[in-house]
Amino acid sequence: MNIDILVLGGYFLLMIFISLAFKKMASNSASDYFRGGGRMLWWMVGATAFMTQFSAWTFTGAAGKAFTDGFAVTFVFLGNIFAYIVSYWWFSQRFRQMRVDTPTEAIDRRFGKGNEQFFTWAIIPLSILNGGVWLNGLAIFVGAVFGYDMDTTIWVTGISVLLISMLSGAWGVVASDFVQTLVVAVVSVACAVVALVVVGGPTEIIEKFPTNFVMGPDMNYGLLLVGSFLFFLVKQLQSINNMQDSYRFLNAKDSNNARKAALLAMALMIFGSIIWFIPPWSMAVLVPDAAAAHAELGNKASDAVYLVFAERYMPLGVVGLLVAGLFAATMSSMDSALCRNAGIFVRSFWAPIVCRNKPMSEAKTLRISQLVTLINGILVILVAQLFAQLKGLSLFELMMRVATLLQSPILVPLFFGMFIRKTPKWAAWGTVCFGMFVSWLVMNVFTAQWLADQFGVTLTKREISELTTTITVAAHLFLTGGFFWATTLFYKPESFTVAESQRIQDFFKDIETPVIADDEQDTFDRMQRNKLGHITLMMGAGLMLMVLLPNPLWGRALYAACAGSILLIGYLLKRSAGAEDRRKAALNSH
Repeated sequence: MNIDILVLGGYFLLMIFISLAFKKMASNSASDYFRGGGRMLWWMVGATAFMTQFSAWTFTGAAGKAFTDGFAVTFVFLGNIFAYIVSYWWFSQRFRQMRVDTPTEAIDRRFGKGNEQFFTWAIIPLSILNGGVWLNGLAIFVGAVFGYDMDTTIWVTGISVLLISMLSGAWGVVASDFVQTLVVAVVSVACAVVALVVVGGPTEIIEKFPTNFVMGPDMNYGLLLVGSFLFFLVKQLQSINNMQDSYRFLNAKDSNNARKAALLAMALMIFGSIIWFIPPWSMAVLVPDAAAAHAELGNKASDAVYLVFAERYMPLGVVGLLVAGLFAATMSSMDSALCRNAGIFVRSFWAPIVCRNKPMSEAKTLRISQLVTLINGILVILVAQLFAQLKGLSLFELMMRVATLLQSPILVPLFFGMFIRKTPKWAAWGTVCFGMFVSWLVMNVFTAQWLADQFGVTLTKREISELTTTITVAAHLFLTGGFFWATTLFYKPESFTVAESQRIQDFFKDIETPVIADDEQDTFDRMQRNKLGHITLMMGAGLMLMVLLPNPLWGRALYAACAGSILLIGYLLKRSAGAEDRRKAALNSH
């Protein structure tokens, strides 16, 4: 365990080093702090787009579901793949072409000031609650399984995220997401390779899986699974491609890099969707009672199946990397949310409302943004601690219900508003209010059990869960989405002032006009490649040191292969930065 703690300590030091390395790049302006000034290369933006859809749940809850239900768990991630395909085709470049620093500035341009304020105060509190849930979920798992103190886990992770976000803003957040993607890739690929060797190949998994590998247990009506899958495609399409979550692509240096970023996120999702779940699928064949190894987690015991695999079949030190992967997944969601919230608060509330008659300098805007990040981070930590202190999870469950009640309705107008143009001023906030009513109906009146009773069928617990997902997504697609479309019937051009009509017209003109990087971009390109190349080489060197651990020869060879692949990426980044310098020197000499 001391080795695993050492590995985790090295990971945290690397994250802090990243924030210091990119601190200067975020100190020039508020735009640099919020979104890197819109100067990031596609591979950095693609990594952060991927990591913000990745969470500790992938290694815990999703792994547990793969262990019990088989292939069906990949449907969740197939939805992400589909969403990024559509993003590459239509949304990503248009998000970059909104030409804003924060998502709520885009809401202002599309829907007006009133809607900007409405969504500002809907997004920030919900984001703090979600951050507390993420942090608490990580602490519960790490505390119960590894014996780490709950409060210590919460504060160490929270403060680390705060330092990265405060010191270097979006530059540090996105750079750390790139490195965290490498951490996740190393853990996932290494575990998948060993799992396939131990279990005897993919055919052994399919043939010897305890239940039907494709359908899983307790599923008598395959149509429910199909329906859940189809509607999940729609859900993820909206979850990834909406103005609130457009901040990923606001970082890109131009329209083309935004599209490439969506393509990279899609490729990583395709690769990961199978790789992640090979170990839990293999454990279902090799150790069907693996969940019993961590009975202290109660009904969440199957969530520790990845850990059980690492403990039994992987070389010494991998458990530390696995915990680093869990921290990476949680931190990538939290730091992005903190940076986004700071931008939303300062640009959509503090500057236009509090300092309406006193224009702020860039330096003051930056200081206030860092202060807001600090306050947001502390609130997230305190919320996580509040959840941790609950003996029963009633409040936790209540918060999750509130998140469900609000999250889906918020996304509908921010998705459809990108292409349904002629809507009245109240369309966006009105749709959210109607959507909250729809959520209440689905949770309390037209439930899955109610629908099953109408058809006189008895459903298993799993079938009820799948049907609930389908009903919820379908309700918001047809009812909430239909409500937003129906508002076009009340559109009256004369109700808008000339300035308001021009603002909306300019918004839709801009999202169809490509963003092209300026002449200064080459300098930022070289800095990104050079800094991340250096950091990646450091990470590879650290991983190479793990070859010295007292493992069998195959374990040392595995570490050497993983370290070698990361060192290669670092070398290529440094080389490309050097090539760019040589190209520029050659041009200047002529």
